[in-house]
Amino acid sequence: MPVRAGKHRALLAALSLRAGRVVSIGELVAFLWGDSPPARTRGTLQTYVMRLRQLLGDPSLIRTTSDGYRLVVPPEQVDVHRFTATAGRARQAARSGRLAEAADLYAEALGLWRGPALADVPSDSLRDHEVPRLAERLLVAHEEHVDVELALGNHERVIPVLRALTADYPLRERFWAQLMVALYRGSRQAEALEAFRLVDRVLDEQLGVEPGAALRELHQAILVGDPSLAAPVEQVDPDVPDQLPPEVPGFVGRAEAVDRISRLVAPDGARTAVPIVVLTGVPGVGKTALAAHVAHRLRDRFPDGRLYADLRGYAPGPPTPVVEVLTRFLRALGVPPEQIPVDPDEQSTLFRSLLAGRRMLLVLDNAAAPDQVRPLLPGAASCPVLVTSRDDLRGLIAVDGARRVDLDVLSPAESLALLGRSGQAAEELARRCGHLPLALDVASASLGGGSVARYLERLGDRDPLHLALDALTPAARRLFGLLSVVPGPDFTPEAAARVADVPVAAAALLLDQLAGARLVRGVAGRYSFHDSLARFAASVAEDAEAARTRLLEFYVRAVDHCAELLYPDLMRLPSAPAGQARLAGVETAAQARAWLDAERANLAAAIRAAAEHGPAAVSWRLADGLRGYLWSGKHVTEWLLTAQYGMDAAHEQRDVAGEAAMHQNLGTLHWRLGDFAESIEHYTRAVELHRVSGDLESEAGVRGNLGVVRLEAGDLASARNDLETCLALRREAGGPRSGETAVLTGLGVLAVETGELAEAADLLGEALAISVEHGLRAGEITALTLLGVVAQQAGEPQRALAHLADALRLATEAGFREAAARALEATASVRLDLGEHAEALDLADRALAELREGGDQRITTNVLVVMASANRGLGSLAVADEQFQQALTKAGRIGYPPGEARALVGLAGVRRLLGEHAEARALAEQAVALTVRLGLRPAERAARVELAAVHRAAGDDLAAAAELDRADRLLEPPGS
Repeated sequence: MPVRAGKHRALLAALSLRAGRVVSIGELVAFLWGDSPPARTRGTLQTYVMRLRQLLGDPSLIRTTSDGYRLVVPPEQVDVHRFTATAGRARQAARSGRLAEAADLYAEALGLWRGPALADVPSDSLRDHEVPRLAERLLVAHEEHVDVELALGNHERVIPVLRALTADYPLRERFWAQLMVALYRGSRQAEALEAFRLVDRVLDEQLGVEPGAALRELHQAILVGDPSLAAPVEQVDPDVPDQLPPEVPGFVGRAEAVDRISRLVAPDGARTAVPIVVLTGVPGVGKTALAAHVAHRLRDRFPDGRLYADLRGYAPGPPTPVVEVLTRFLRALGVPPEQIPVDPDEQSTLFRSLLAGRRMLLVLDNAAAPDQVRPLLPGAASCPVLVTSRDDLRGLIAVDGARRVDLDVLSPAESLALLGRSGQAAEELARRCGHLPLALDVASASLGGGSVARYLERLGDRDPLHLALDALTPAARRLFGLLSVVPGPDFTPEAAARVADVPVAAAALLLDQLAGARLVRGVAGRYSFHDSLARFAASVAEDAEAARTRLLEFYVRAVDHCAELLYPDLMRLPSAPAGQARLAGVETAAQARAWLDAERANLAAAIRAAAEHGPAAVSWRLADGLRGYLWSGKHVTEWLLTAQYGMDAAHEQRDVAGEAAMHQNLGTLHWRLGDFAESIEHYTRAVELHRVSGDLESEAGVRGNLGVVRLEAGDLASARNDLETCLALRREAGGPRSGETAVLTGLGVLAVETGELAEAADLLGEALAISVEHGLRAGEITALTLLGVVAQQAGEPQRALAHLADALRLATEAGFREAAARALEATASVRLDLGEHAEALDLADRALAELREGGDQRITTNVLVVMASANRGLGSLAVADEQFQQALTKAGRIGYPPGEARALVGLAGVRRLLGEHAEARALAEQAVALTVRLGLRPAERAARVELAAVHRAAGDDLAAAAELDRADRLLEPPGS
C-alpha cells in the first residue's frame, strides 16, 4: 500500500538507499528532522519504524540492530540499486565490444527513472546528501548510452534525446559534444556548428567562460571535415556489398510511387526477364531520394547485396566511365584487382556471370543515355535494376524491356510536409517552388523559423535559389559560383580553399553557410552539388578559369606531396614548386595513401578535364604522379584511363618529356598486367624520346625497367644488355647512387637465374649496402631476400634463414605485405630443402594470407609451388597435384616462365609418385626444353634431376644416368 506520511517516506528512502546495510540512528534522525529533532527523538523514530513495518506488511523486512536499523531486501528489489547494477553490466558489455547488448542494458537502466530522484521525499538533508550523487550517476549513464548508440551508427536516433539533455543540462559540455557529432554524422554540419555557437553563448552568459579544449577541438574538426568523425561502418558480411547512399533525412510523401516502384522492382512470383525500372522526371523532382528510399525499403529482399553508381550523366563535368563503374562493382563482388579485365566487354561479361544465381539490387543514378546503362545490366532475373534519368531512355524500354515510372512534383500536402509549415502563405510558397523538392528544401532552409509571408515578400518574382544566394555573404556567394569548376563528384574544404584562394578554415566556414542554405550537400567533411545547383553555380561564377587553374595546380602539388611520402625514389617528372597547397594532416605514407584513396575519383576527373580543356600539362603531371599509387593499389582501370588521357594530351601538345613519361607509365601498367610485349613497346618508345631530349637520367631509369621486364619475360640476353646499359648511363649522368639499387638487384636476379651465384652475391651485397646507406627500406628488404635465395642455392641454409629472417622483420615493420610474402615463401623453400615439410606449409599459408587482398601474381605462383611441394613431402599427392596445376596455369596466364618451369618440375614429380610415368616424363621434358631455351641453369638442373628420377622409376637406368650427368655439368660456372 502507498506510504502517504512524509516522514515515513523519508525513513523508507533512507533505508532503501542503503538496502542490506545498517543506517545509524544518528543518520536517520538527521535525515528525518535535520537540525530540529523532536524532544523524544528515539521514541518517535521507533514509532515511525513500527508504522512502516505495518505498511510493508512484513515486520522482518526492517531489522533492529544495536545502533540503528537495516532494510533486509536484495538490492535488486530497490530501483536505485537495480539502476546502478544494470548500468554497470551495460558498461562492462560496452568495454567488451558487445555494443548492442550494452545499448539494451543502458535503456533498461534509464527506464527505471520516472522523474527527479527523491522528488516526493520531504527531507532536505537526505536530498542534499544523496541527490547530487544520484543525478551524476544518471547523467553519466546518459553519456555512456549515447556513446554506445553513436558507436552503433544510431546518430539520428539520439539527436532528439540530446536536444532534450542539452536543454535540461546546458552547462554539461559532454552532451553538446555528442549532439555535434550526431548532427555531423547525420549530414547536418551546419546544425552541428550552430550547436557549438549556442553552447559558447550559454557558457559565456552563465559562467563567463569559453568552451573547454575538447569542445573547441571538436568544433575545428567539424569545420575541416576530419575523417575521424565519420560514422562507424556497419559490420556486415564482407561478401555482401551494400553501396546504397544514405536515405535523405526527412523524406516525405511519395507513398503511391514507392509502392508502384517496389512492385515493379521486386514483384511477387517467378520472373524470367530482368526487371528494369526507369524513374524519370524533371531536375530537382527528387528522383535520387526516391530511388534510395525504395532501395532501402527493399534491402531485405536482396540478401546478396545492393550495388549503386552515380553515372553523372547530367553533371557539368564528364560522366562516370562505364569501365570505372564495372571495376568498382567487380571489386565489390570479390574479384581480385589484378584479375579484373581491362577490356569493357570482358568486364561486362564477367559481371553478368558473377550475378548469376544471386539476388542483388542495382541502382544506377543519373543516366543520360541507354549506352551508359546497358553494359551494367545483369543477365539474372533475380537482380533487378532501378535507373534514374531526366530522359525517358526509350531505347531501354524498346530493346531491354524497361518499365518507366514518371515522377511528378509533390502534391500540395507533401510540399507543406516538406516545408514543415501550413497555412495560405505556405501553400503559396509551395506553388512558387513548383512543388519541387529541391526548391522546397532550399526555401525551407532560407525560412528557418521566420515568417513565410515576409519570405514571400523578399522572394518577389525570383526563384528560391536566387534568394538563397542573395542572402549569403559576398564571400559565400563567390565560393558557390567558383565551386562549379570542380570536375569530380565532390570536394573538401581544402579544395574549396584553393578554388577561392582563401585559407582552409575560412573555406570551411563558407561551406558551412552553403550547406546551411542547402546549396551544397555535406557528408562527413566532403561536399557535393546537385546537378541543377552545379549548373546554377556555373551561371553566376566570376573568374572561373583562374579558379579552375588554381584547383588543378593544387591537385598537382598535393599528388606530388603524397608521391614524395609514398615513393620518394620513384622516377617522376620534376615536382611543381612548393606552394601554399601543402596538405594539412598528411605527413606519413599512410595518411598520403588515405588522401589519395578519398580523392581518386576527383583526380581522375581532373586529368580528363585538363586533357580536354587545359591546362594540358596538368593531365600528364597528375597521371605521372599517381603512377606509384595506382600500381600499389592495383587500380588498373583508373590507371589505364588516366595514362591514356595524359598520353593523348602530351602527344597533341608535342611535349617530349610528357609523352615519354606517359609511355613509361603505360609500360609499367602493362608490365603489372603481365602483358610483356606491350610493356616492352611502351618502354622502348620512352627510351627513344628520352634519348632525343638528352635526358640521360630518365633514359637510364626506363632502361632499368625495360631490363626487368625482359628478365621476367625470359629474354635474358636483352635483359642483361638493358640493365648494364642502365647502370652505365646512371654513372655517366652522375646521379646519386641510390638510383642504382634497382639495377643492381635486377642484375643480381639475372645472375641467380643463370646460376652465377658468386656474381649474384656481389651485386646484391652492393645493392644492400647502398640501400642501407640511403635508408631505402624496400631495396634493403629485396636485397636481403635475394641474398637468402643465393645462400640457399649455394647450400648454406642457415645463412639463408638469417638473411630471410631480417628481410621478414623489416617488411613486417614497414607494412610491406608483398615483400613479407616473398620472404616467407623463400623461407618455406629453405625449410623444404631441410625436409621440414610441415613448417614449410605453415610458412606458405602465412605468405598467402599476406597476398590475400591481391598481391603480386608471380609471388603467388611461387607460394603455390612451395605449398604443393610441402604437401607432396607430406604424402598429400592429390592436393599437391592440384596446387601444381594451379601454379602452372597462373604462370602461363601472366607470362612468368621461371614459375612455369618450377610448376612443371613439381607436377612431373607428383605424377611420377602416382605411377603415371609417361605423363611425368612429358612434363619433365617440357620443363627441360623451357629452361634450356631461356637459359635458366638452376631451373634446368632441377628439371633434369626430375627427368632422371622419372627414367629410373620407369626402369631406364642408362637414361637416368645420362640426365644426372647433364645436371651435374650445370653446377660448373657458365662458359667453363
